[in-house]
Amino acid sequence: MPRFTGLALALALAALSTCSTVSVASAAAGAPAPPDQLTLTVTDSGDRSADGTYELVCHPADGTHPTPQKACDRLDELTTWGTDPFAPVPPDSLCTMQYGGPATAHVTGTWAGRPVDATFKRSDGCEMARWDNFTPVLPTTTGA
Repeated sequence: MPRFTGLALALALAALSTCSTVSVASAAAGAPAPPDQLTLTVTDSGDRSADGTYELVCHPADGTHPTPQKACDRLDELTTWGTDPFAPVPPDSLCTMQYGGPATAHVTGTWAGRPVDATFKRSDGCEMARWDNFTPVLPTTTGA
C-alpha cells in the first residue's frame, strides 16, 4: 500500500477537488438556457379581440400572441443587464391622477433566465405609461 506524505496527500486531494469542480462547471455551462416564454392574460382592454390568454415564445419568435416577432423585439429593447423590465411602478412615484380604463394584464413565465410574474393596469398616469411602454407586447387599449 503506497504511503503519502502530508504534502502529497494534500496535492492529490486538491487535484481531485479541481477535477470535480471543473466537470460540474462544464456540465452547467453546457446546459441550455431556459426559453424566453411568457403567458399573457389581458382583460377589459376595450377590444374583445385583444382580450384573452396568449403564449409568447422568443428566440425564435413563436406562440399564439398576435404579433410574436414585434413583441419579442420590443422585449429585447426593454431588456438591460441589471434591471427588471417587468418591475412595477415604484411605490414612491408621483403619478398623474388619470384613469386609463379597466384594462389589466397578467404576465408570467421566464424572460432572460429569470422568472416573471407581473401585473399591468391603467389606473393612473404611471401605470398607463408602463403599459404603453410594453406595446406591442400588451395591446393598445381604447380607454375607459
